[in-house]
Parts: sequence; structure tokens; C-alpha cells
Amino acid sequence: MTARRPRADAQSADGIRIQKYLSRAGRASRREAEALMQSGRVRVNGVVVTELGVRVVPGRDVVEVDGERVDDRGASASTWIIFFKPVGVITTRRDPHGGATVYDVLPEELRALKYVGRLDKDAEGLLLLTDDGDAANRLAHPSGEVEREYWLEVAGTVGRPVVQQLLAGVELGDGPARAKRAAVIEAGPITSTMTVVLTEGRKREVRRMMSAVGHAVLKLRRVRFGSIRLGSLEPGGWRVLTDEERAKLLADT
Repeated sequence: MTARRPRADAQSADGIRIQKYLSRAGRASRREAEALMQSGRVRVNGVVVTELGVRVVPGRDVVEVDGERVDDRGASASTWIIFFKPVGVITTRRDPHGGATVYDVLPEELRALKYVGRLDKDAEGLLLLTDDGDAANRLAHPSGEVEREYWLEVAGTVGRPVVQQLLAGVELGDGPARAKRAAVIEAGPITSTMTVVLTEGRKREVRRMMSAVGHAVLKLRRVRFGSIRLGSLEPGGWRVLTDEERAKLLADT
């Protein structure tokens, strides 16, 4: 009996790439999976596969690494969690300067997940993590225009003119930036609180925009990403998204 070869058409909608399959199954990261393939350690339906564009269908194709079959149950559905990133924790895989990263806070079984976008070290709040790297990239890319909502405390009294400036757009060093929505919660004589909704997720964008309109940000918390809200999570806490939450989020991609 001749072994059926996997598809090598990277543009085909039939199945998923082997790298994604191995990542979802918890066998290797995308980069590690590519190295395994290039070294001839991956077989699909008995055939050694080294071409990175090859796709497989979970439940139909048999994938092996070093002769051991990789269980496809984890490849058929992606994992998504919501994490409350604390202030002082860095959104990165590792910090060469020895600072604490989100993966130092998360339990070991979640450390293979990829974060969706970033939060600055001095910001806190909602961070999504997943093993679906393709969806993560689509959600984080500015072209997707997925909403990010922030609660912030700023120095000084914020009035209607500031809100209008944010909505009209301000000039930053890397181009113009505009809030999709902005509202003052409480305008005090020393500090004010407000919400700002953006769709780009550029580096330190909220802080730079507020600086451009004359107000330093004292506290910054992301409270929503797309359809997902932070809710009652405490700093350092996390939970798995429900099936309904995941479906609504992926509809944004």
C-alpha cells in the first residue's frame, strides 16, 4: 500500500500547516517544529516531510516526530486565556536584563502560549495568550482595527477640549494617532480618570498621545481587547476563555 503524501500547497485551505499542528498539540513551538522538519525528524503518513508549507488534516493524517505519533486532540481546537498582567512585568519571552516576564508569573503548563500584542512594563491589565499564532498575529496587527480599551489616571484636569483633540488625532514621532473613543470619568483638580479606545496598539501609544495633549499618565490599565473584558480578575490571575468568548473573539479576525 502506497503512503498518501500530505499536501504541499501553502495556499490550500485543506488542513493546517505542520508547524501549527505540532504547536497546538504541545509538541513544539513553531520555530522548534521547523527545525524538527528541516532535520528530517517529522513524518506524515509515513513520509519524511521537510517542506515548511506542507499541511495536514487533524484526525485524518498521521503525524510522527522521531517515530512517535503526535496526538492530534490538541490540534483540533486552540487554547485561549485571559491574563491580568501586573505592573513591572515585561511582555516578552525572556528579559536579558533579568526582569520578570509574563511567563515567570504564569504556571509552567501555559508557558508555551503566545501573547497577543503587548503591554508596557509600567502598564497593567488584560493580556490574551494562545497557541494559535496565526489568529494572534491577525488580532494584533493594526490592519485588523481590533479595539483596545484603556482606563487611565492622568495628571491635571481633563476637559472636553482634550477629548476632542484625542478624537481628532495628534501627531506622534511615528505618525498621526487618533482615539476611536475617549471619555472623562472624573475630572479632578490634581488628577483625572478617563477611558480611551484605540485600534492600533502601537508602542506606548496611550502615554504618547496623552503627553501630546499635555497630560502625563500616572496609571494605565487595559480593560478590554476586542470583545474580551478584564472583568474581576486580580493582578497575576488568569482564566481560560469560554467557547462563546473564543468564538466572538475569533470573529474579529
